[in-house]
Amino acid sequence: MEDVLSRFRLDGKAALITGASRGIGLGLAEALAAAGADVALCSRSRGVLEHQSGRISAETGRRAVPLPADLASADEARRVVQEVVEAFGRLDILINNAGINLRKPSVDYTEEDWDRVMDLNIRTPFFVAQAAARAMLRTGGGSIINIASLLTFMGRGTVPAYAAAKGGIGQLTKSLAVEWAAAGIRVNAIAPGFISTEMTVPLREDESFNRWVVERTPMRRWGESRDLAGATVFLASEASAFVTGQIPPLTAAGWRVDRLWKSRWKRHVTGGELRPVQLLGVPSTQWTWQEA
Repeated sequence: MEDVLSRFRLDGKAALITGASRGIGLGLAEALAAAGADVALCSRSRGVLEHQSGRISAETGRRAVPLPADLASADEARRVVQEVVEAFGRLDILINNAGINLRKPSVDYTEEDWDRVMDLNIRTPFFVAQAAARAMLRTGGGSIINIASLLTFMGRGTVPAYAAAKGGIGQLTKSLAVEWAAAGIRVNAIAPGFISTEMTVPLREDESFNRWVVERTPMRRWGESRDLAGATVFLASEASAFVTGQIPPLTAAGWRVDRLWKSRWKRHVTGGELRPVQLLGVPSTQWTWQEA
């Protein structure tokens, strides 16, 4: 009888994780290494990557290498993948996690705001996946796991570019899954719910919004990066050999968005513009960019 648990092991596999200096990306890098994979951590933060890769290697006994890069260009994506292949001899797993968000009323979004969010959240994942697939084709296949969102399936205000990009990630995942399946490359995504990370600090610090999340979660808490680890290891491993083009929501049930936005938005006309009086408890002077 086959040992089914052995199919979840990642021994001998090499993984690239983008946006891996903190939050979800770092948590998934830890999970893959714990399951046996060698991991390459990629983000723009060289010092943080060096520290975290050293820690992961010491704790798991797996090779972990830092790959600082700005993935805004397709050339950088190809360079990073090539460095993974040079370091490990192959690339079997890609976690396409790098991303950015800007919470800001849609009427105030600039062209630069839109382009920056869309570039990193949909353009970059495609070119990283493309470079990874070229490497995987040389070794018989692999697993690509994109990071989607609940906004892949539903709407929320004040994040127009992020929502559009995550919707695009869902369709990109399905399109690449169909195209690359015959070559042995599986493409799936995970759609995390509300996860406690640096990116969600403003939301968790807003008392009303935090209560809204907790009250609608059967577990009565925010998710943690470790809550995503099991599904990710499954999709990265041979245990999911017959799974592609799927986007499982990794969250609890019971979400409603209409009450939040009916209660949060008010008409405040100044100079012909429609503005919210307050955005999730954060004054407009404190709107900030947030990166994964």
